[in-house]
Amino acid sequence: MFKAIFTNSFGILFSRILGFFRDLMTASALGANIYSDIFFVAFKLPNLFRRIFAEGAFTQAFIPAYARSNNKSAFSAHIFLIFLSVIIIITLLVNIAPSLATQAIAVGFDEKTVEIAQPYVAINFWYLPLIFAVTFLSAMLQYKRHFATTAFSTALLNISLILALYLSAEKSDAEIVYYLSFGVVIGGILQLITHIIAIRRLGLLKPLCSGFKHLGAKSSKIKEESKKFKKQFFPAIWGNSTPQVSAFLDTFLASFLATGSISYLYYANRIFQLPLALFAIATSIALFPSIARYIKNNDEAKARLFMQRAFWFLAFLLTASTIGGYILSHEIIWLLFERGSFSALDTSKSAAVLEMYMIGLLPLGLQKLFLLWLYANEQQMRAAKIATFSLLFYIVFALALITPMGAAGLALAGTIGGFVGFVMTIKAFGVKNFLTILISKNAIYLIAGSILLTIVLLLFKDFIAVYI
Repeated sequence: MFKAIFTNSFGILFSRILGFFRDLMTASALGANIYSDIFFVAFKLPNLFRRIFAEGAFTQAFIPAYARSNNKSAFSAHIFLIFLSVIIIITLLVNIAPSLATQAIAVGFDEKTVEIAQPYVAINFWYLPLIFAVTFLSAMLQYKRHFATTAFSTALLNISLILALYLSAEKSDAEIVYYLSFGVVIGGILQLITHIIAIRRLGLLKPLCSGFKHLGAKSSKIKEESKKFKKQFFPAIWGNSTPQVSAFLDTFLASFLATGSISYLYYANRIFQLPLALFAIATSIALFPSIARYIKNNDEAKARLFMQRAFWFLAFLLTASTIGGYILSHEIIWLLFERGSFSALDTSKSAAVLEMYMIGLLPLGLQKLFLLWLYANEQQMRAAKIATFSLLFYIVFALALITPMGAAGLALAGTIGGFVGFVMTIKAFGVKNFLTILISKNAIYLIAGSILLTIVLLLFKDFIAVYI
């Protein structure tokens, strides 16, 4: 288990280091202005779908269905063609009417800003079919317990964007965003190529091609399997997408605030997503195939043991990240972004947003772990109901806090929604089962370590205050 987790973590860490370097270059080149807002909006919708597919719904519905299928080649080919066809149609519609898609993402943009943004939105959307194909192939690799390709290939997108920023140096803001948009598409192509190579090396490409070749002859045999998958997928997509939908709504609401608000949310969320991806998402991706197999084989004791180990692993890491991110929020933003066009005021605004995000890191990260239990037991509908309540709480608090707190209020609303989702997920998992995990000497170590870390970081913050 831990080997798979660390493989994912190192791959994600490598990608996020490149991602922060990319963000550093973006902040220096564009700062927090209308063109940075436009690029983040243009990339928001395809990136939203990527996170829903890659980090949740598709994989968690596909792997159990693929494991149970008696005609794996035909089943996987059928699912791939259906989803890819729908996504390509959506992408074509966005390219035909990019202004409508832009207005849907950022309603607060005025007519002139929408006109500027629409070609960038159209270009960025071609990333979506590419990344779906990558997600589909990565799910097959995960079934074979191969995680390295997916974990490390995400760095290719960041490399592509870094090269785009390098090549667009000294150009206008509008040209820089064009370079970045094409860099997104090229990054998707590179990711797809690496997954095709990995699928071929593991001997999965030939069976997949055979599935396409004999799909017509075996369509009747996979009819019930495909029907069951679709029935599980749509609740799963809603159950896994609450954080992403919240982020999408953040952009929608922030477009009504002062210029730069979308960028403050983006830069702060990038930092927040690092420990979430590095620890929580990496653990859930590595753990899910094993949990699904144990549940399928009626070995709940082994599944619970894996859950217990993963819980304490995440609890220590996420708690330390929460404390560090909250106390040193200003210092982190200053170190990473305050240069070039990114001013001290931008640092202050982004740090306030980061603090609100970090409060919700622990519950959101642990929720991802316990949701695995629901999906492995095919309780997608229950997870969807939890997501609905979480999202409703977010919307209520976002509307209440946006006026007094601005962008920071939107981040706090997302945190409150995360707490609600965590509590409801624990209830679904079983409070008694959760307390069995929680009542441990590790809890004492966690509390003592948290107090010590807080003291050390506060002293460190005072020490470096003179240099900032």
